[in-house]
Amino acid sequence: MLTIKEVLLKSSDFFASKGIDSPRLDAELLMGHALRMSRIQLYMNFDKPLTEDELTCIRGFVKRRSNREPIAYIIEEKGFYKFDFTIVPGVLCPRPDTETIIEVANHWIPKDRDYFICDVGSGSGCIGLSLLLEHPNARLYATDISESALRCTKLNIKRHNLMTRAAPLKGPFLQPIPLERPIDLIVSNPPYIPTSEIEGLAPEVANHEPRLALDGGQDGLDCYRALIQQAAPRIRDGIIVEIGLGQESAVADLMKDAGLIDIELHNDLTDRVRIVSGRKPSI
Repeated sequence: MLTIKEVLLKSSDFFASKGIDSPRLDAELLMGHALRMSRIQLYMNFDKPLTEDELTCIRGFVKRRSNREPIAYIIEEKGFYKFDFTIVPGVLCPRPDTETIIEVANHWIPKDRDYFICDVGSGSGCIGLSLLLEHPNARLYATDISESALRCTKLNIKRHNLMTRAAPLKGPFLQPIPLERPIDLIVSNPPYIPTSEIEGLAPEVANHEPRLALDGGQDGLDCYRALIQQAAPRIRDGIIVEIGLGQESAVADLMKDAGLIDIELHNDLTDRVRIVSGRKPSI
């Protein structure tokens, strides 16, 4: 019978032969999920023989990953910022770079009053719900046009026991939020990949992640034009958005044209501009 160590090594080598970037880590995550063990537990049980049922489960996961399906879809979970979120196919997989939105927003949200956040294009809900978990005084509208995304957001609202503080709403941008409802801050990681560039992305993205969450139109800026135009008259504080490579000047100009001030660019962990923020002028 094959042991955990033997299957881990075989899986890792197989992933490397397929050009997967992190073969060992991926093998560990998939085996841990299949066996309901942490990565440390795998190493503590290296010599444990695997049953045929366990091998069948692992082989199924390995086959899916070798087809470049994202790990998050297979194990149905992804860590983001300080928390873990349920992830399902049809929803954008959270990226570490997007955590920069949280870092910026944390400096904006006051501690002494109710604060209303809108996460536009919420996907899994990881951005808005992370902010709720960090700020007990915050409330959230999570809007999306995708049924899959809203179902995933609802799963994560329940997972983190935020049912009384978060409202998932179906519709584009701010449309599903009644005009009389306050919105202090808008956060968003909208689709920003130019249409012509999507097919050239990594197979995990181009072949598996939802195009609806990727395609930003011919120049990648379609969603920013619509969102910033809607946001400017409604926000009480400001807007923080993730951008694609080289889009900072265009997005900053859209904010200026909409009357926002104190527009700032924020770098991610790789020191590239990832976030643009702008505030509403004081009355």
